[in-house]
Amino acid sequence: MIFTALCNRIFRQSIEDYHRHDRVDTPIANPYPAGSIEHLLYHKNWIDTVQWHLEDIVRDPEIDPAAALAIKRRIDASNQERTDMVEYIDGYFLDRYKTVTPAADARINTETPAWAVDRLSILALKIYHMRQEAERTDVEPEHREACRAKLDVLLTQRTDLSQAIEELLTDIEAGRKYMKLYKQMKMYNDPALNPVLYAKK
Repeated sequence: MIFTALCNRIFRQSIEDYHRHDRVDTPIANPYPAGSIEHLLYHKNWIDTVQWHLEDIVRDPEIDPAAALAIKRRIDASNQERTDMVEYIDGYFLDRYKTVTPAADARINTETPAWAVDRLSILALKIYHMRQEAERTDVEPEHREACRAKLDVLLTQRTDLSQAIEELLTDIEAGRKYMKLYKQMKMYNDPALNPVLYAKK
């Protein structure tokens, strides 16, 4: 199976599984074997899906400030977990292409394969929710038409991004491009690097 087709199928499955309950505290029930790329993709998108809805909740203008702060901290933790999952997926690619010798004129890409997959996961969420908006019956026709137009753009974007990812993977496999894995080194969650946190010691 083409890799991005696998991604898009699993992302859709994860999003649909989440919306059977549509609660941010629903525990993940990953149906794929631990350690498989399918397991990583499902887990990655589940994180994104929960965070999508946390971002909706925290924007409620009537939310209790204490609840908003708790959600903001949960979003921060989710962002760290999301970054970790991207790095796990890049580890899969590094292992997959470890025997490839890059050509002398091989070039590095602006982003790793997994960070492009991260964008594909978010795009799957945009498509799902824009489709919901395009099918609402409690709004004016103009709202549905505007959302259908946006949905068409998102679907085209998914096609283009999927093609770009496939071309990147083909180039890496052929040695025309190479990848490096740079840890994100997020500083705000690290009590040794965030001055607000280490000043309190």
